[in-house]
Amino acid sequence: MSCKALAEKAGISPITISRLENGDNEPDESTIKNLSVALDYPEGFFFEETLDEISVNSVSFRSLKRMSAKEREAAISAGEIGLDIMRWVDERFNLPEQDLIDFSSETNPDVASRLLRDHWGIGDKPIANLLKLFESKGIRVFSLTENTRTVDAYSFWLDETPFMFLNTIKTAERSIFDSSHELAHLVLHKHAGPKASISAEREADQFASSFLMPENDVKAIMPKFITTDIVINYKKRWKVSAMALAYRLNKLGMLSEWRYKSTCIELSKRGYRSGEPVGINREVSTIWKKIISNLWADKKTIEEMAKSLHLPVEEIQELIFSLISEKDVKFPNIKTTKLRVVK
Repeated sequence: MSCKALAEKAGISPITISRLENGDNEPDESTIKNLSVALDYPEGFFFEETLDEISVNSVSFRSLKRMSAKEREAAISAGEIGLDIMRWVDERFNLPEQDLIDFSSETNPDVASRLLRDHWGIGDKPIANLLKLFESKGIRVFSLTENTRTVDAYSFWLDETPFMFLNTIKTAERSIFDSSHELAHLVLHKHAGPKASISAEREADQFASSFLMPENDVKAIMPKFITTDIVINYKKRWKVSAMALAYRLNKLGMLSEWRYKSTCIELSKRGYRSGEPVGINREVSTIWKKIISNLWADKKTIEEMAKSLHLPVEEIQELIFSLISEKDVKFPNIKTTKLRVVK
């Protein structure tokens, strides 16, 4: 919201809002109440310690050129609240430690993707559940709360912990590619400055394509004569979009430039440029399911978690892939899963 819009909704003057933001005035009780109602946040939120700030220069944003400053700041603010939630979780659970490699000195994204696959012991086989794999390797994954199509995903390091925020409005295939793209930023550009350069984005796309569709597996599985129908059929193996598979086949020399352009034209006619008419199921977080289950097994609800953090339940829900319904907040019905709890 702009200062003016917030002032109108809260029923207070824009000057008062400005003075509060600048620390010139202390708010009275009625002002706090009005702000709480207008923003739908508990009053206690405004008296919490200042959240860790996420530097724009430390974040990799996809589609930065199409993103307004307002959308960027909203996404970063959601990330800062995500950090607050993760601190609460880390105090109570032992989550997997990060197991990523720093490839900042590696100039070839394809080589980096193969080395990381080798390090994780997954060879060239397709990855059954990418989100589960990332979480098992210590990446803290959240969903984005801001419903905007210009914020695809972003990632950053906080100390030695990698964080990733994903847009769940896109197709499941797009989200998988976006998450692999962000993985590339985490391992290729850990020590870089602003990560929105054209070269960094190209490297991340190249890494993601190679990581999801390993050359040896693609060449071993795909037939010699490749049609549009074959591309649509085989994209399910690697859980990527039809366009992404066609692009990979072209880069591997399995589709000539003429055949690649013809395939893209045909895919567009069938609706595969703007979506995936024949899509896959969306991956959901395994870690957050386990955390919720263990809380409920201990007779605790997300509502209690929200109260201790002074956050709306809806804010937490949107950040953890909407795994909780309104019914679940009061009457949870999820099978409990063992997770090591901090004693």
